[in-house]
Amino acid sequence: MYQTENNYLKIENPITANEVLKTMAIARILLDNVPNLKAYWVTSTVNLALVAQEFGANDLDGTIDKESINSAAGAKSANGVDLEEFVGLIKNSGFIPVERDSVYNEIKVW
Repeated sequence: MYQTENNYLKIENPITANEVLKTMAIARILLDNVPNLKAYWVTSTVNLALVAQEFGANDLDGTIDKESINSAAGAKSANGVDLEEFVGLIKNSGFIPVERDSVYNEIKVW
C-alpha cells in the first residue's frame, strides 16, 4: 500500500484494505503461472497480510529488525516483528510458516 505521509505526492484517497484483498484474489486467479504472491506486511499491516493469505497470498515477507523507509512515510513497521510472534500469527491463521531463501527454496518449516 502506498504510504501517504512525508512525501511530495498528495494522494487524497489511498487504496483501502478491501481493494488490496480484491487485487490479491484477482491476481491469484489471473496469474496462475506465478507460484508466489507476496502480501508485504511492511506497507500494509501484519493483520492485513495475514488476511491476504485467505485471498491468495502465500508470502508475507520477513520479520525485518528495523525498517525506516516505509515507516517514515506512515507505515507502522519501524520495529519489525519478532520471529516467534510472526510464526505464531501465521500458525494461528491456519497456515504453515516456512522460511525460504531468496529463490524460494525451503530452509525451515515450523
